[in-house]
Amino acid sequence: MADTTISADPVKQFSVFTENRVGRFYDLTALLAAHNVHLVAAVVLDITDSALVRMIVDDPDKTRELLIRHEFPFGETDILSVEMSGEAGLKQVLAALLEAEINIHYVYSFMKRPEGRSAFALHVEDAEIGAQALGHRGFKVLTQRDISR
Repeated sequence: MADTTISADPVKQFSVFTENRVGRFYDLTALLAAHNVHLVAAVVLDITDSALVRMIVDDPDKTRELLIRHEFPFGETDILSVEMSGEAGLKQVLAALLEAEINIHYVYSFMKRPEGRSAFALHVEDAEIGAQALGHRGFKVLTQRDISR
């Protein structure tokens, strides 16, 4: 059975609010890259006059500092992240969460994981129970330590 304890070192998700204009996502990613922070997962949502960038990085402390210093409004939350062997694993992840009656608010994928494995970030109503359900099915629930360089 996989480790299902995420409360000690959960993956951090930043929700950054930006103007909805050309180049703003580039500005954010360039800022992170200039400070050796690697973006490992991201999704951008259009919200009329603004955009919401949900992202996972390998250095949350540095990211938090940069967002504050460069006046990017943001929120931060823990997110359930799970590794799997490929797209067939997604159905099994969803089945495990369904069986545990865990509601999924949104999902997005990681850009790259070691050894060709896939990973998803899932915002769910109860991350601890979700992690337990996934662990019982043999999935690796990622911690921040797993994605930090």
